[in-house]
Amino acid sequence: MTTVTSPVVRTAGERRRAGSIAWHVGALVVLAVVLYPVVWVVGAAFKPGKDIVASLDLLPTEPVGENFSGLADGISGISVGTFFTNSLLYAVLAVAGVVVSSSLTAYAFAKIRFAGRNLLFTLMIGTLLLPYHVLLIPQYVMFRKLELVDTLVPLVAGKFLATEAFFVFLMVQFMRGLPRELDEAARLDGCGHLRTYWSVVLPLSRPAIITSAIFTFINAWNDFMGPLIYLNTPSKYTVSLGLMMFRDQEGISDYGSMIAMSLVALVPVVAFFMAFQRHLIDGMATSGLKG
Repeated sequence: MTTVTSPVVRTAGERRRAGSIAWHVGALVVLAVVLYPVVWVVGAAFKPGKDIVASLDLLPTEPVGENFSGLADGISGISVGTFFTNSLLYAVLAVAGVVVSSSLTAYAFAKIRFAGRNLLFTLMIGTLLLPYHVLLIPQYVMFRKLELVDTLVPLVAGKFLATEAFFVFLMVQFMRGLPRELDEAARLDGCGHLRTYWSVVLPLSRPAIITSAIFTFINAWNDFMGPLIYLNTPSKYTVSLGLMMFRDQEGISDYGSMIAMSLVALVPVVAFFMAFQRHLIDGMATSGLKG
């Protein structure tokens, strides 16, 4: 017995197959566009300095390692390791400040009922609408009068005062989704707010906390504006400012060493992200959901 396939069914199947192929081709094109800068940086890091701008080749025909060996000599007598140490110290302090201050503030907004809570929470969210540049001048004047310019204090002080409203909001939404029965059980056991925060809420909020830590680390490591304004001594520069030192007073840049250092600077960020990416996904997926 011969089975006859309907032209309509065959056409619908071919249409779905064509749509699937078109979707995958489009995804590959987008992926190529996104990865092109990364591939270019990797290839340029192994090119001679004179070929980085002049050559149109994406990858070097004869890879060289002189760009990385030049980093060992330092910049203007300052070791490249100094810049990485300063950036790491800045990023670690920023992460510690955001995690501690934002989680405490979020616990107060999410778990404690007090007069004016909704108003204060609304005002805090409203600070997200303020551009960074609006606050820049008054903050600089304040820290200059306190003689704290050219230190890390202006860069990390706000992190310890819960000024990062986005991370507070993220943790508040996550903590509101935790069952209130846990808080009631803790109170029945004689726990105060601080003990409940430390022993019950904080461990359960780990996905949101790690998500905040990842974004804070990346933002602090890549921060350029803050260190540019507040740091004046080259030995206190972060990696982002250290890259600027590869350009001399005549505007001539050592592109080879600059790109090599840029590639090396990506390693801590990628390593930090890869180590906690599972928690990042969990935090983004579950924040904002209520139980």
